[in-house]
Amino acid sequence: MSSALFQEIASLTPAQRSLLELQLGRKRSAGPATVIPRQPRAGGAFPASFTQRRLWFIERLQPATTAYNLPGALRLRGPIDLEALQRALDEIVRRQESLRTAFLAEDGLPVQVVVPSVSVPFQLIDLRALPPQERERIARRTAETEARQPFALEQAPLLRVRVLRLAESEHVVLYTLHHIISDGWSMGIFLREIKALYEAFLAGMPSPLPELPVQYLDFAMWQRRSVEQGALQADLAYWKERLAGAPPLLDLPTDRPRPAVQSLVGAARAFAMPARLAHPLGAVGQSVGATLFITLLAAFQVLLSRYSGQQDLCVGAPIAGRQLLETEGLIGFFANTLVIRGDLSGDPSFREFLAQVRERVLEAYSHQQLPFDHLVEVVQPERSLQHSPLFQVMLAFQNTASSLWEGDSNDALGVGTGTSKFDLTLAVAEEGGNLRGAVEYSTDLFDASTIARLSLHLLLLTEEIARDSGRRLADLPLLTAGERAQLLAEWNDTARSYAEPRSLHELIAEQAARAPWATAVVFEGEELSYRSLEERAERVACRLLGLGVGPDSRVGVFLERSSELVVALLGILKAGGAYLPLDPSYPLERLEFLISDARVPVLLTIEALASSLPGTGGATVFYLDGDAGLERGAETPASRGPTSLDDLAYVIYTSGSTGYPKGVMTSHRALYNRLLWMQERYGLEPGDRVLHKTPFSFDVSVWELFWPLLVGARMVIARPEGHKDPSYLAALI
Repeated sequence: MSSALFQEIASLTPAQRSLLELQLGRKRSAGPATVIPRQPRAGGAFPASFTQRRLWFIERLQPATTAYNLPGALRLRGPIDLEALQRALDEIVRRQESLRTAFLAEDGLPVQVVVPSVSVPFQLIDLRALPPQERERIARRTAETEARQPFALEQAPLLRVRVLRLAESEHVVLYTLHHIISDGWSMGIFLREIKALYEAFLAGMPSPLPELPVQYLDFAMWQRRSVEQGALQADLAYWKERLAGAPPLLDLPTDRPRPAVQSLVGAARAFAMPARLAHPLGAVGQSVGATLFITLLAAFQVLLSRYSGQQDLCVGAPIAGRQLLETEGLIGFFANTLVIRGDLSGDPSFREFLAQVRERVLEAYSHQQLPFDHLVEVVQPERSLQHSPLFQVMLAFQNTASSLWEGDSNDALGVGTGTSKFDLTLAVAEEGGNLRGAVEYSTDLFDASTIARLSLHLLLLTEEIARDSGRRLADLPLLTAGERAQLLAEWNDTARSYAEPRSLHELIAEQAARAPWATAVVFEGEELSYRSLEERAERVACRLLGLGVGPDSRVGVFLERSSELVVALLGILKAGGAYLPLDPSYPLERLEFLISDARVPVLLTIEALASSLPGTGGATVFYLDGDAGLERGAETPASRGPTSLDDLAYVIYTSGSTGYPKGVMTSHRALYNRLLWMQERYGLEPGDRVLHKTPFSFDVSVWELFWPLLVGARMVIARPEGHKDPSYLAALI
């Protein structure tokens, strides 16, 4: 071993050395017994690999998707020999079978067919005649168009190349491969081999590249046999145990509901990470023997936990998937995906959590040979067309290599496909000791502003971790100073001071005095003026007072939607009581529970509903349409006192879906504030009409019932059960 190599290995962190030993062990154990055999070709078709099969099915579900296009742009400064470039392309397609592989269907399953020979003619687009700024604009637009042009998987090659001539000595080479025949590692091989071949042909030399010992097709067949023969049972057992009981979905707060079918439409947002951040984050990792990737993964899981409120979550992490030496020089879809499950329970310190993530990553790497797609087939997680299985968020980390050609710049045009394979993918690249990041996200779920905020929170979180990794996870700050002020001060500054707060029935009485003959209520052709409404409600209040109703008394109201309902509710408020809705459509058991639980002393109804009355629990039954106490001219008892704003106005019970129904008690002050806020915000006017259609057992009914009466507007009441009939509602409106 050379001294330089020895020093390089000695400089690795413990985790890096562990991973190196793990990979070397894999390759040693892969010795002669696991050498990939070559398959006889004879022009036949062969089963697609596990990863290829998944992409093929996705293409069937979403034809012409570009989510799995792998685009790149290479800017070359200096002259270019197009003939040498064409020869280099033809040679790399000849030597790499995956670049001339097509995918056909046999018995509903994909097979790969290697075409004997195929050329990749590239199109030269000359932009020299355009002004400089226009050249750049057209170049960027062309790059985007190329990246978003779908492939037909049954037609080889699944590779496109375009050359843009911006000036005599400046060119941009656009290249796009489909993921089904390539991956991130393969893109590097593609560029390196094109460079070597181009330079050799430019110098009049033959290809300097040795023939490949095997091809991707051979690997695919070897991998399939390994799975079928049970060689990966230990890996499978590990993953089944690790993922047992894992949550099927990372429930992040989204800007829009998740669509019924994941569309893969997306966007990307790049963000800069401070140059000062990489070194201290690396030091935090070294303190527990973790790589920078593991440290970023732990920080990302903390962020996702804070966003989702989940302490058990899964994040995907792509790996090269090339454990065997024979595969290192092949172009193909080798990349595999590991599922890293994080447990943030117990509020550990970040350093403690990082140690846990390190162990789980090392375990995952030691069981990485099992294809993710086969794992999904065996584990059979909860499947949904709305999201990907096992995880919906990914972290991709890479060390970016230096420039390949003198004066070149890879991805110079920021090429993107306008898609997102997952809800979120955080990509972080380390180059020259600096970090740069990008978030690819589903535009079905998130707005660009949300992703910008998430990126900012990640930066703040990693800076705080670098400053003090010993803090508990819950103590790590996530908000900017502006967000903290907005959350704690601005959004909580909701106090309103309304002049001379009054009870609702007093305000309605004043409105009736201003316009007594204006129509207050319309129901089934009957109109009730504000004066008539006031008089009838007063008579109800008189009778209730005589029955002992006063402040905080709960009066059960067993009525359907009607004019009588409005009269009854207003009368109860005038008597100082609080109304309890008892919807006649409710089950008998629920009605009896509400009457008993609320300890109702009086139950108000009409004679037509008498046969439907539940058990009254000893409450006095008061019939609106048959009681002598409601005769015109009945006097108000002298015992009526002023209503306090803190007295109850109504009690509405919850559904009971989380246990027994619970009564929510609302005061006159709360009701007053709510209605005056609505008036301040929306400005209802006397000439307006409001449709009352909501069952009065739901709190939405409160503003439908009282807001229009507060300002002199007209309430139009839908008939009982009319809210369930769209044609009736449309006609009424």
